[in-house]
Amino acid sequence: MAVSSIAQSPPVLDTEGRPLQINVEYFIKPAVTDVAGNLTLLTRKGDQCPFHVGQVPLRSQEIGFGVTFTPYLPGEDTIREGRDLKVVFQAFSICITSTAWRVGETDPTTGRRFVETGDDDTATGYFRIDRDNFGVYNIGWCPSDVPIRGRPRCGRAGILIEKGLRLLALDGSAFPFEFVRA
Repeated sequence: MAVSSIAQSPPVLDTEGRPLQINVEYFIKPAVTDVAGNLTLLTRKGDQCPFHVGQVPLRSQEIGFGVTFTPYLPGEDTIREGRDLKVVFQAFSICITSTAWRVGETDPTTGRRFVETGDDDTATGYFRIDRDNFGVYNIGWCPSDVPIRGRPRCGRAGILIEKGLRLLALDGSAFPFEFVRA
């Protein structure tokens, strides 16, 4: 009798060393810096919608919004490294759209792609969490489970500063994050 096993990638761990679970809310915060706080919804250029993903200012009284993770592959209840997943802020929005993350517009000056919110069930609405060589987590976009045509322009998320706002954007230096159970 032949036995087949598919190697599973390791689970993503929270700050207490527990695997991230679906339907559980987490704050995403910087892992090694104290320049700014947790991730939250921000507006830029005076627009109300869509919201962009960015960081709460360090001296702010706000703590940001928690998120939930949903794996692309059905049947998973643990969030795993390198697997496609949806990230959704658990917040009410004045925009008539979802608070799910998606790859948004490209900044014409830097060529970096902003992470914004809104309905998107295509590959641009799925992200991944990877651990780097130093053991810290990075968030990125590079579909591997979600079907996509052609070769994706993969990118890791970092911070782009625009007029004092710290916005999450792809294609620059990776920013280390950790996950705190809400």
